[in-house]
Amino acid sequence: MARRKKGIPIHGWLNIDKPAGMTSAAVVNKVKWITKAQKAGHAGTLDPFATGVLPIALGEATKTVPFIVDDRKQYSFTARWGAKTNTDDIEGEIEETAEKCPSESEILEALQAFTGSITQIPPAYSAIKINGERAYKLARSGSDVQMPERQVEIYELNLTNIIDSDHAQFSVTCSKGTYIRALARDLAVYLGTVAHLSQLRRTKVGPFLEKDAISLDKLEKLWQCPAEFEDLLPLTTALDDIPAVAISETQAIRVRHGNDVAVPNLADGIVCAMDQDKPLSISRVENGILYPVRVFNI
Repeated sequence: MARRKKGIPIHGWLNIDKPAGMTSAAVVNKVKWITKAQKAGHAGTLDPFATGVLPIALGEATKTVPFIVDDRKQYSFTARWGAKTNTDDIEGEIEETAEKCPSESEILEALQAFTGSITQIPPAYSAIKINGERAYKLARSGSDVQMPERQVEIYELNLTNIIDSDHAQFSVTCSKGTYIRALARDLAVYLGTVAHLSQLRRTKVGPFLEKDAISLDKLEKLWQCPAEFEDLLPLTTALDDIPAVAISETQAIRVRHGNDVAVPNLADGIVCAMDQDKPLSISRVENGILYPVRVFNI
């Protein structure tokens, strides 16, 4: 006999404005506590000191998380010149200092070298696994952590404000896997100095925008009347770029049980199979056959 799941079966997305000082996992736990949802997960970790857009998937929407994780992301960040920390952000200890603070013209010229496909070495204080262990745990234990290089894509990088001689603010649009701490660190080295992040805010993740994000306090207040709550986005929010395909009632029964069906007129690729207006599965079409990959139990 299957064990009954605790909580309420809620399916959809919440666009949460993550506060500073909380881990992404703690935000997920808070959302679960507020909504009493059976299941929840986030799309793309934010560092504890960072703020901004943190998409939270509830229920069957968690099956669509990979489609958001792969989306482009936008950030605003502030580099503090002249001081390098062991975490490359404001939470770390200063390891190195430098007197040089780059000029506006020097910064603008350097940005070209950090646009397009670039190579990064992620910060040692990160959640990347090294031989099965989280890098930040190894770093905290005093181990010499050798981080592997990775290729990332910087689609757009702009200087938005010179706050003062020690601080400059930027905006960036980038691919998944990009470490903004590493970007600021490497930009500073290129400019002949050192730096760390003093501020980081995510402003966009795929279809999730900063202007639509809600705070945890607002969520807790509004969720008292969940029937009237307007900020719960549909499960399909993460699937905007995937074709929706209507299938027959008979086919829907087969797909719901994980079986393939014939779709002779469909091109190969990933689709969202629909049972009338209800999302049924993320499926793969190949040679006229639709194969369910993730079936939604709603």
